[in-house]
Amino acid sequence: MGGIGKTALAVEAAHRARAQGWFPGGTLFVDLRGYDDDPVTADQAVLALLDALGLQGQDLPPTTERQYDTYRALLAERQERMLLILDNASAPSQYVPLLPGTDLHRVVITSRDRPDALPVRLIDLEALAPADATALLERALHFTDERDERPAREPHALRELTELCGHLPLALQIAAGMLRRRRHRDIASLVAEIRQAGDAAAVLDHGSPGSDVDGRSLVLRPVLETSYRRLASDRARLLRLLCLAPGAETGTEAITALADLPVETVLSLLDDLAAACLVTPVRTVDGRASAMRWRVHDLVRAFGARVVAADAELSEEGGAARERMMRFYHRWADAADDRLRWLPGRAEPERFGDRGQALAWMDAERAALVAVVGWAREERFADTAVELALCLAEYLDWRRYFDDWISVAGTAQEAAHRAGDELSEAIAWDTLGLALREAGRATVVIEAHSHARDLYRATGDRHREAGAWINLGNALREADNSEEAIDAYTWARDLYQATGDRLGEARAWDNYGVSLREAGRTEEAIHAHARAGDLHQETGDNRGTAMAWNNLGNALLAVGRIEEAIEAYGNSLDLCGQLEDWYNEGLALYNLALAHKTARRPAEARTTYLKSAAAYTRANAPDKAALAQSRADALT
Repeated sequence: MGGIGKTALAVEAAHRARAQGWFPGGTLFVDLRGYDDDPVTADQAVLALLDALGLQGQDLPPTTERQYDTYRALLAERQERMLLILDNASAPSQYVPLLPGTDLHRVVITSRDRPDALPVRLIDLEALAPADATALLERALHFTDERDERPAREPHALRELTELCGHLPLALQIAAGMLRRRRHRDIASLVAEIRQAGDAAAVLDHGSPGSDVDGRSLVLRPVLETSYRRLASDRARLLRLLCLAPGAETGTEAITALADLPVETVLSLLDDLAAACLVTPVRTVDGRASAMRWRVHDLVRAFGARVVAADAELSEEGGAARERMMRFYHRWADAADDRLRWLPGRAEPERFGDRGQALAWMDAERAALVAVVGWAREERFADTAVELALCLAEYLDWRRYFDDWISVAGTAQEAAHRAGDELSEAIAWDTLGLALREAGRATVVIEAHSHARDLYRATGDRHREAGAWINLGNALREADNSEEAIDAYTWARDLYQATGDRLGEARAWDNYGVSLREAGRTEEAIHAHARAGDLHQETGDNRGTAMAWNNLGNALLAVGRIEEAIEAYGNSLDLCGQLEDWYNEGLALYNLALAHKTARRPAEARTTYLKSAAAYTRANAPDKAALAQSRADALT
């Protein structure tokens, strides 16, 4: 893309190659200005090349055809290898006539467009790696003034500035120039200025120091504008809309919904945008074209969004496109959520044939799904965004992405409150409480579930009120208030029985049992967990059954019935393995290891702790994995 550093790389490579003696015949350089309003033609460029080769004035052939013949003849006569750099070409017609016609010499062409029709070696340039971007900015400042201590004093701000520049060399050079001019101000001040404006290109161009050492204009926006203006209308439209998509990268299916076009048309347009270096295809495990993903550079994204915002008609088109994308994500997130929650006897969810397919889709789309929920802050998208947020709870819990879960639940709660939708707000509060609990933020969990319970009661939703009682009981239990937790679970159990919800009743019995065990009422706890297991099995809820077996094992172990506890943990492990529930597998293995240790079998205990650590690692629970590993190490 423009500003990626093509010319700088080519020139630096040429200098190094000459220094090593690769091109004793010298180097020729022509700026074809392919993206200017008046690009250099091949006919104009050949005159400059002839001049560089020593042919001028009256010695020039009178016709263009003879000028090309003379140019090639002069190159053929040179017995020492030369390097020809044809910089900034926008079309093959600018450079194909200038090729030497002999394999003695070498040619480097820089362009924002991929010449896929020609048999040339292609080197695609991406933005710099974060560490390289930081080093570039730091060296640029030290080159001017080696006493500049800002990079060492503000490493975090330096990294943040490179991120805001999208690690794009042109943007980084402009930022370096601005920092040189404002040498008595810290780096954080420029970071704050860009963040406040929300548009790095606007700030950098406004403060641009002018030109670099080669006389090239150091401005970012015109580089992006020239690439955009060259696009055909259908390609320009797709780029604009893609700049409105959430997340760093977007799948082909979602882009199809965004553009409201057939998938083959979208793929063709995306290929053209990729050839123009305005989008980048991202490799995926699934080789299907429809499964491909596409990335837009942050500064291109900001530019495209600004183009849309500046035009009322384009803004309306963009709003309609975002609505289509919102419906797309909601439809399939809802189907994936149905699959994750599916139990035998229920209707088969749309699209996803098993849990693995549902999880794979949500894994690929997670960043976009979380970002789309953020659209709830706009009234136009609020209702659907709230529904989408609630569809993500099971998945984010399963994968243990608690920060994302807190974010989407909090956004949903705020949006539902603004809309006066008490039921949706209650669900959001309940979901937020669950996420906060898993993230270890216990102080606000009780408050969240109490809000949910009260709102459910106000709306007359007794079934969901029962669920809030369970969640409130869990929060109270973790706050070491077992007696109040027992009361909460009793409320939940009775409400579930009244509404005929056997699955909910099973959950209530299981949690009730945990509180009874913690209160020292272990025999009652054993009965409660056994009852929970029976109900979970009746409803076909294998995950709930696995948890009930694990909790039953804990109760049995507490009263010294070790072999029965080991059998219960084994039953839990079998089900967790079938479900690929690595977190609860890690939990059951940890408890099983404790049972082996209690039975004075240290070798079995150590092996099982190590298996628990591996399962927790797979489940993205490093703190639990570290604890299991430490217990294993203690038995070495």
